[in-house]
Amino acid sequence: MNPKIIFVDDEPNMIDGLRRMLRSLRHRWDLSFATSGSEALALMDQRPYDVIVSDMRMPGMDGRQLLEEVEKRYPQIVRVVLSGSSGGAEALDSLRPTHQYLSKPCDADTVQNTIERALKLRELVPQDKVRRLVSRTGSVPSLPSLYVQIMQELSSPDCEIGRVADIIARDAGMTAKILQLANSAFFGLRGQVSTPSDAIFRLGLDVVKALALSVQVFSSFQTDDVKRLKLTRVWPHSLSTASMARKIAVLQKADPAVVDLAFTAGLLHDMGKLILAANVPDEYHDVLTRVAEVKVKDWQGEYIAFGVTHAEVGAYLIGLWGLPDALVEAIAYHHRPVSAIGKKFGPLAAGHLADALEHHRRTDAGRLAADDLDADYLGRVGLGALLADPASILAEMNGGKE
Repeated sequence: MNPKIIFVDDEPNMIDGLRRMLRSLRHRWDLSFATSGSEALALMDQRPYDVIVSDMRMPGMDGRQLLEEVEKRYPQIVRVVLSGSSGGAEALDSLRPTHQYLSKPCDADTVQNTIERALKLRELVPQDKVRRLVSRTGSVPSLPSLYVQIMQELSSPDCEIGRVADIIARDAGMTAKILQLANSAFFGLRGQVSTPSDAIFRLGLDVVKALALSVQVFSSFQTDDVKRLKLTRVWPHSLSTASMARKIAVLQKADPAVVDLAFTAGLLHDMGKLILAANVPDEYHDVLTRVAEVKVKDWQGEYIAFGVTHAEVGAYLIGLWGLPDALVEAIAYHHRPVSAIGKKFGPLAAGHLADALEHHRRTDAGRLAADDLDADYLGRVGLGALLADPASILAEMNGGKE
């Protein structure tokens, strides 16, 4: 069955242009067109859709209102904006219910690639229930103390962009959200942004302030939930893994872009845990309780309960948000890298080894646990020599001090 895509725009000429532009795809996609939000919702009430692509400025129900209603009624649908307006405080609210933002004029290849990528991502999370909860995630909650720090800094008259970047770079949720926004066509920026510091400098402090204080793109866990769901270790583990992944990439003399992606992949690799904890806290608490009782890995307990693990959940969301494919791959396969398409050194390899090293450092084991890493895969991508003596690796990464 062909995927169902609906396009919404109040301008008849734009609708006619979309029909002509996408005519060659009719054998692959089931296409519908609507000239208002109310018409689109009526069509969506009649049959399920996979993707909605909407204009933003429409009379009556505008694009933001339409996508908010779609999110409420059909949260599993991928929500894309195709609009001629970019930037501007009056339109910032439209970013919250939107997965991706494309600017008019937009060529057929860009529209096609954006939709096909979103459809392909569903293979990571085949369960409709899980797709619904991930798709409606507008932000990934932060550690309460970091959330307080960022809001205080952004509210301060002496706010400095360097301090803002430092706080955001310590938090997976804030990093993921700021990267989504920096990579959005909404702001008219060119080129992919892969680190939180680059994202903040490119967006500018005023925009980041508006996003955080007015649009409230950041959110926070309740302190009690952090304790109940045993999330305290997620943030320091993620930051340590990110630092190790970057150092591994440097040791491999990787391109600077790969070094940056390795850091971000390490920071975001466990983001799916935060998504599950935020959306199904009671179910996730039960998973963690059972994991502790039967002494299996967190991801193994997640798979039994949900049919997917935090790796696929995190990768699915950042994929929907339009972040680079290399990050999606590195997060999705950080427990099973051999399943990935790429077989060369990159963010996935660096993140996979860094994650295992960080677990090794915390447990102070004599040898790297065999079930924490794929030695055959690491050998094939050129990291075999680093596996023989983990203590030496850690010492080198810590500047000679383990």
